[in-house]
Amino acid sequence: MSVADRLAGALDRRDEEPNVALAEELTASGDKQQIAELVELVRSGTARQRNDAMKVLYEIGARSPDLIGLYCPAFIDALGSGTNRQVWGAMTALDAVAEIRADEIAAELPKVIEAADRGSVIAKDRCTSLLVKLARSGYAEKAVPILVERLKDAAPNQFPTYAEETASVLTPEQKPGFLAIVRGRLDGMMQKSKRDRMEKLLAKLNG
Repeated sequence: MSVADRLAGALDRRDEEPNVALAEELTASGDKQQIAELVELVRSGTARQRNDAMKVLYEIGARSPDLIGLYCPAFIDALGSGTNRQVWGAMTALDAVAEIRADEIAAELPKVIEAADRGSVIAKDRCTSLLVKLARSGYAEKAVPILVERLKDAAPNQFPTYAEETASVLTPEQKPGFLAIVRGRLDGMMQKSKRDRMEKLLAKLNG
C-alpha cells in the first residue's frame, strides 16, 4: 500500500488518527522515500492529499525534525497557498525545524511574515514560536525586532503569550520599545488574569 493510500482521506476517514499513526510509523522507521512521497503530495496532490500529507509531515517534524528539515523549500512554497490549512500546516512544519534550519528560514523571513499576517491564529502562534527559535539560534538581531513590532497588533487573547515568549529572547536594544508596547497595551486589558501576567512580566524585566 502506497503512502497516499494510507492517508485519512484515502481511507474515507474524517478524523486525523490515520495521519498521526502514519507519522509515528515513519518517525520510527525513518523511511526517507515515503517522506519524500508525502512532500510530493503536498506539492502536487489533490486538496485532501495536500492537507493530509502536510499533517503527517508536521507530526513527523514534532517528533524528529531532522527527518523533514531538508524539505524547507516545499514548506516555504506552501506558505503561499490560498488554503488556510496549508498555510498554518506549513508554518507548523517550519516551526518544528527552525532550530536546525535557522539559516535557511531566516533567509525567507519576508515570506514567513507575510503568510502569518494573512493567516489564522495558529499560523501567528507558530510564527512567533519560530521567530523565538531563530533568535536563540543566532538571529536575535533579525528576529527580535520583528517579534517586538508584531506585538503592536497582536490580538488581545494572544498578546500575553506573545509578550512572554518575546521577553525570553529580548535584546537590550529592543527592551525600551518592548516595555513601551506592553505598558501601552496594559491599559486596554480587560481580563484580570492577563493584566496580572503582564504586570508580573514588567516587574521581572524592571527588577
